[in-house]
Amino acid sequence: MQKIALLLLIIIPFVSKAEDGSRLWLRSETNCNAEVTCNKQSHVISVAMHEIQSQWKGAPVRLTVVNNKTVNRLGKEGYLITGNKQSGISIQASSEKGILYGAYHLLRLQDTGNDTGELQISESPAYNIRILNHWDNLNGTVERGYAGYSLWKWDELPGVVSPRYREYARANASIGINSVVLNNVNASPDILKEDYLLKVKALADIFRPYGIKVYLSVNFSSPKILGNLKDSDPLNTEVQKWWVNKVNDIYKLIPDFGGFLVKANSEGQPGPQDYGRTHAEGANMLAKALKPHGGIVMWRAFVYSPGSDDRAKQAYNEFTPLDGKFMENVIVQVKNGPVDFQPREPFTPLFGAMRKTPLMIEFQITQEYLGFSNHLAYLAPLFKECLDSDTYADGAGSTVAKVTDGTLRPFPLTAIAGVANIGEDTNWTGHHFAQANWYCFGRLAWNHSLTAEQIADEWIRMTFSSDDQFIRPVKEMMLSSRETVVNYMMPLGLHHIFAEGHHYGPQPWYDKAPREDWTCTYYHKADTYGIGFDRTTSGSNAVSQYFSPLKETFNNLETCPENLILWFHHVPWNHPMKNGRILWDELCYKYDAGVQQVREYQKIWDRMEQKVDEERFRHVQSRLKIQSRDAVWWKDACLLYFGTFSKRPIPYSIERPVHELDDLKKIRLNLKHHN
Repeated sequence: MQKIALLLLIIIPFVSKAEDGSRLWLRSETNCNAEVTCNKQSHVISVAMHEIQSQWKGAPVRLTVVNNKTVNRLGKEGYLITGNKQSGISIQASSEKGILYGAYHLLRLQDTGNDTGELQISESPAYNIRILNHWDNLNGTVERGYAGYSLWKWDELPGVVSPRYREYARANASIGINSVVLNNVNASPDILKEDYLLKVKALADIFRPYGIKVYLSVNFSSPKILGNLKDSDPLNTEVQKWWVNKVNDIYKLIPDFGGFLVKANSEGQPGPQDYGRTHAEGANMLAKALKPHGGIVMWRAFVYSPGSDDRAKQAYNEFTPLDGKFMENVIVQVKNGPVDFQPREPFTPLFGAMRKTPLMIEFQITQEYLGFSNHLAYLAPLFKECLDSDTYADGAGSTVAKVTDGTLRPFPLTAIAGVANIGEDTNWTGHHFAQANWYCFGRLAWNHSLTAEQIADEWIRMTFSSDDQFIRPVKEMMLSSRETVVNYMMPLGLHHIFAEGHHYGPQPWYDKAPREDWTCTYYHKADTYGIGFDRTTSGSNAVSQYFSPLKETFNNLETCPENLILWFHHVPWNHPMKNGRILWDELCYKYDAGVQQVREYQKIWDRMEQKVDEERFRHVQSRLKIQSRDAVWWKDACLLYFGTFSKRPIPYSIERPVHELDDLKKIRLNLKHHN
């Protein structure tokens, strides 16, 4: 009891008075004194009790860890909430984690004004593992991070523990995230050294009361680099023994350690193919070491080698022959699209194609390709677009969500990952609205049937205001923002025409790189005939990686969705679109629409000045100015450049370019890549 009481003193959330975004969506008053009881005691239960006690404004709440059919069918993390605010609330679960998630659900209902009436709520998570992947380096930089340096102060740990670690864990638990990969997939072997493992232990100890497990990205060459072995061949018994010993050492420090994330034989990273071995042989070696402890391997399918006819085909080509060859505690982590986190891509054809291997979907919460933390881009529509896509793997209705969550393929291991957008900035994510992407990932990882609108409504009410005159216009702005970014960057299926290296701004003319598929011209293939990448049966034949009827739909220029037409087809400039315009004119109107939409966001936000605090208002207003200028930059660069091929004028009803193409080609941004 004394230990539990001491913990309660430690877990009281830090509350900032300034409206600086530091409180995220957890902005409830914490001066309540609610009555709450539980039939069990633990550190996790203490967190749940404290959260309710300090914030709940209703009748007593009874927490009960039970063992009965009704609750057990909800799984280890599910919960049942019954009762009402006036007479009392009951939260039942089969585990302490279920109690914790039920507590946060109840408080979310209160914070969004949905806690009235008789409650009868039964929930369980869609995925077993709901994980944030941090691309944080040991030197404090963050690859593709736009919110300052890393949250983890490796040079201070384990002796100095930032209060933000607990705030971070609390925020994750509140939206159902239960796992964290602490370090970059381009991993330094040093993370497995004893001094760093002690630092990892310190974080694991902080996260544990919030139901969060810690995972690590590992470098496949660690045995050779750290163990001074002659190689890191997965079939070398000395290498196998090194990993077993290392895993044993980790579990002595962190008994609930989750396992490893591995990027291998991709973009120069070492892997089993260096020794003529397969991805399965490499993953299984690690899986054998982890299995006695209940650990897992998340093996990334982001692979592409130089010289291929189509980079979009490579993950499918490399992994489908390995279907059924991975151990049961291996899950293959697959990006949502076949190229690389583009503002719009079709879903990866691997989903549904591997019937004997569990696949987990990987989204990018950080906005590497969507304007960094300068642009407002609410990503729930992007996540939903992929999750709700029908793969037709087992006939109609075989959505990506159902293929990966165990509905259609009942694997015991299901997972979903998001590349984190979190840094040391006071507001955590660089842009106040980027917090919504962290939030929506967690909510969809828990329940992918939620709509983007429902999640936006929750987040706005919890983060800004419950005033409908604020919620309606701001929600409309959020819901359309991803499509707006697509319009002013890469409409109609264009992709990967970003500036080299840092990926901020346009550079569609970029044609010189060590590899062809690192250029922009590789992807758009503009010429005097038309524009777009031919992935039809007469082109790269990437369409044949999809199930029927999708492959036939994508293959036919007349039936291919127009928002992906340039992804799958090289289309003539004068091709008639469904609205009657020719392709060139439609491209121009899409770019112009993106510019006009951002300007409309500026008007919407300026009208909100009296409805939001000055600090956050000014911050968002400033970011929208940048986004508006960038949208014009994108529009002018792309239309002026592509116009040199189409030889057609920009329609005269569209705003004229304000830049010269030669001037745009001279722009060189000095941005830190954080590699």
